[in-house]
Amino acid sequence: MSDYRHILLAIDYSAHSDYVANKAKALADRYQAKFSIIHVLDNIPMPDTNYGSVIPINEDTGYELLEIEKNKLIELSKRLEIDDDNQWLVWGVPNQEIVACATQQKVDLIILGSHGRHGLALLLGSTANSVLHHAPCDVLAVRLLDN
Repeated sequence: MSDYRHILLAIDYSAHSDYVANKAKALADRYQAKFSIIHVLDNIPMPDTNYGSVIPINEDTGYELLEIEKNKLIELSKRLEIDDDNQWLVWGVPNQEIVACATQQKVDLIILGSHGRHGLALLLGSTANSVLHHAPCDVLAVRLLDN
């Protein structure tokens, strides 16, 4: 395994997010890597705004649902000691936005959670599977066990 210089944590705020985040933080600390985080919004409507799909973290949008999502990202980033400049909140299709961010930011490793789907869910694909096949770098899919 090579030394990673820039690790991107893709987070979805599921019940397992802390588990995945803690593993990512441990690897970033181990490699003394730049540590970044992305959360892709695909479940709230996008208001009519003058910013594109990337949402400014340090500006009040006046959109309540968006502010809630931003605050979650900011709080998690503080806990993980992620610099403000390395936090991205983006509207879009998760797998596409994660890969685009990793490419633009020259990420060495993407870390995300995966349920290891089988059957029909596997045929339909998942975010982790799509990121794995399209990422410009290594991908670590942290196995999530359903309780």
